[in-house]
Amino acid sequence: MDIEDFMFTCPSKKFLGVECLGCGAQRAIVLVFEGKFSEAFQMYPAVYTLLLFFFTLGLSFIDKKRKYSNILMGLVIINLIIMVIGYGYKHY
Repeated sequence: MDIEDFMFTCPSKKFLGVECLGCGAQRAIVLVFEGKFSEAFQMYPAVYTLLLFFFTLGLSFIDKKRKYSNILMGLVIINLIIMVIGYGYKHY
């Protein structure tokens, strides 16, 4: 069995034939954990900020004393910008 057997398929790509802004994120995260950092960035440029977002989100659940809402919102905005630019670069 391979890790790709457990990955979700993109409903947008499957039913409409159009890639969404998140297509490639799962494979890019797997590539990061395999140590293939440049390949992960080429697959999905927002992979590192996405991982940073999830790390900060997890930290916000553990550390209740600090407020992480401003940091999380900033990371969401940065991720969206990188996703849109990467999507545009990949398709145009």
